[in-house]
Amino acid sequence: MTATELATMVELFGASEMSSIRDPYSVYRRLRRSQPVVPIKLFTGLSYLVTRYDDVLQVLKDDTLYSNRTNAKGISRVMGRTLVEMDGREHLRHRSLITPYLAPRALRGDFPKLVESIAHELIDHFVGHGRADLVPVFTFSFPLRVFTRILGLQVEDYDAIHNWGIDLTSFAGDPERGFAAAGALADYLRPVLEKRKLEPTGDLISNLAHAEVDGNRLTDEEVISFLRLLVIAGAETTYHLLGSVLLALMSHPAQLGEVRADRSKLQLALDEALRWEAPVQLVPRQTTRAVTLAGVDIPAEADLLVAIGSANRDESRFEDPDRFDIHRGSVEHLAFGFGKHYCAGSRLACMEAKIALDALLDRLPNLRLDRSQECGVVGLAFRGPDRLPVFFDAH
Repeated sequence: MTATELATMVELFGASEMSSIRDPYSVYRRLRRSQPVVPIKLFTGLSYLVTRYDDVLQVLKDDTLYSNRTNAKGISRVMGRTLVEMDGREHLRHRSLITPYLAPRALRGDFPKLVESIAHELIDHFVGHGRADLVPVFTFSFPLRVFTRILGLQVEDYDAIHNWGIDLTSFAGDPERGFAAAGALADYLRPVLEKRKLEPTGDLISNLAHAEVDGNRLTDEEVISFLRLLVIAGAETTYHLLGSVLLALMSHPAQLGEVRADRSKLQLALDEALRWEAPVQLVPRQTTRAVTLAGVDIPAEADLLVAIGSANRDESRFEDPDRFDIHRGSVEHLAFGFGKHYCAGSRLACMEAKIALDALLDRLPNLRLDRSQECGVVGLAFRGPDRLPVFFDAH
């Protein structure tokens, strides 16, 4: 695989076909051996793709040398300015606005029971059928139903919100669709925000509506941009994670049987699924000065594309990395990033996924793939199954 061939593949990141890519890993494997840092042409311009674990970790750890500001040229064009393009103290101050709502203490008490009830409500609709496609009936819907509760939004609006979120993530391949979704979500959120200003209810939107950074209130546009980001982060990543861990376990019936018998192994399955198929595969960075990475000289203000998905399958770090194995032991995956920009919602995502898996295993005896239908993990930037046809014992 040459750099030119790779560039052709990665250009799909800026095309509508990016969601159909099934196997980027064979390309990454060759690159890790021959061109671990390679210049490629993307829709945003020239970028350096970083594929080895140690190099990816080095970039993620150092936000003074590798800045997030490059996001202003990409996703922030449709999302608005958010903490994903911020560095240093500015990033920390804005991040502190949401972390209290995603911290372990906020996820205790009645919250797990609420999440569990949402899972069972969804399962109730198909448990008697004996078969289902778990993507539309469960994995697609469940995370955003949870997140609408955290935001204090109307549950009946979750379908529209989720579809806007998907359109936002499609911005690279379809800018018009992305901008339309950004506008529609803003139109939906503005009256909600105005109401929370007058009548705060203690939810996350109320907190943002009255939050101050350096003594100044956030503007309405800043709050709405924040909420656009949270819709994607709070729903899309957990949606892909759930689908991938379910597919992995059903593709390995012995491991599924172990997890079904011993639910303490759910965390092992989640950790391995996060390594095996990270929901977010690619993150951008920009150099603040000239650097040399893996022997490649990179100028100042150059864009990097950090391949988390490749790092998590680096054979120098993980034995037989393409194999899904819950017995792998300590799995130091990079699916949630590393350092100061480590995913603020990681605990929430794992808690949701564990509760959802527990409910599915309790309610769907003999859960198994319908092998007469094709399914698999797809995508380049965001990865997860596009469908999960299954059988189970109806009751």
